[in-house]
Amino acid sequence: MKQHFFHVILPPEWTLQSGVMLTWPHRRTDWQEMLEEVIPCYVSIAKEIIKRERLLVVSPCINEVKQALGEIDISKVVFREIPTNDTWARDHGPIAVFVNDTPHILDFTFNGWGLKFPADQDNQITRRLYESQTFAPETIYQSLLHMVLEGGSIESDGAGTILTTAKCLLSVNRNEYKSQAEISDYFQMIFGIQRVLWLNHGYLAGDDTDSHIDTLARFCDVETIAYVQCTDVNDEHYQELSLMEEELKRFKTINGKPYRLIPLPMAEAVYFERERLPATYANFLIINGAVLLPFYGNSLDVVARQRLQEAFPDRKIVGINCLPLIKQRGSLHCVTMQLPQGFIN
Repeated sequence: MKQHFFHVILPPEWTLQSGVMLTWPHRRTDWQEMLEEVIPCYVSIAKEIIKRERLLVVSPCINEVKQALGEIDISKVVFREIPTNDTWARDHGPIAVFVNDTPHILDFTFNGWGLKFPADQDNQITRRLYESQTFAPETIYQSLLHMVLEGGSIESDGAGTILTTAKCLLSVNRNEYKSQAEISDYFQMIFGIQRVLWLNHGYLAGDDTDSHIDTLARFCDVETIAYVQCTDVNDEHYQELSLMEEELKRFKTINGKPYRLIPLPMAEAVYFERERLPATYANFLIINGAVLLPFYGNSLDVVARQRLQEAFPDRKIVGINCLPLIKQRGSLHCVTMQLPQGFIN
């Protein structure tokens, strides 16, 4: 492990938060044909967030967002009018770390998940948020545009471990010439972590992200991982998710113990325009006092809620209808980015 003259912490999602960021859908995004369907989903997410913490809304048309929020008390909402290509805040939003207890905003390159989609505006959102004094005055901005990294591709336990997938971080249109060892070394330097756990298996049909970790397996605390389990041998995901499960069983905590593994059900197949979509219960969002869980309108929603309650006995599990979100191949965690306490101005 490398020696540092500074102490860096990449906070886990369950740490106390100052707020959550949403990048709002509008007519010039891919949501154009289904705005009336997706905006109520965003409003539902916003309502649950502002019950417990602040909400940061990014949109090129703030007045439209205020109209959509209706009678919601917007005193806890921070609005920033910024041009956007799309709405996936998890991947174009800021990654927050503490360096010697000082808040830092890390701004990596977002290139549309390996040059699949336009991202010229989204790649500037974090810088524009900083320039508009969105963050606490002591916050330091770091531009790390030499590295392509999306927030949905890494999971931190806050205690020295990052969990990720090789398929995503080593994809040729992200960081083509970097190896696992080089990326692990880089993460040790920039995030102050001690190790990276790499999953080599696991995928979801219809996924544009090249297997983001937040669609497959999630830290719930330093000893617990919730993950997608497929038990149907006839499902196309069975082999890959079974191999992923075996990898997770071999992983050890930083103290050398096997992880407590909580299997989440493989979501019932959801189709749109004859294509299977990457519906997943692993795409939940941890907020202050609650966990927001994507629902897909079937009986497995209840099973997923029960399983996740095992991982978070002291938090309320709140279901959000995410069928509209999944039509654009993302879900609840994908459209949000949490910011730890002390970050939002």
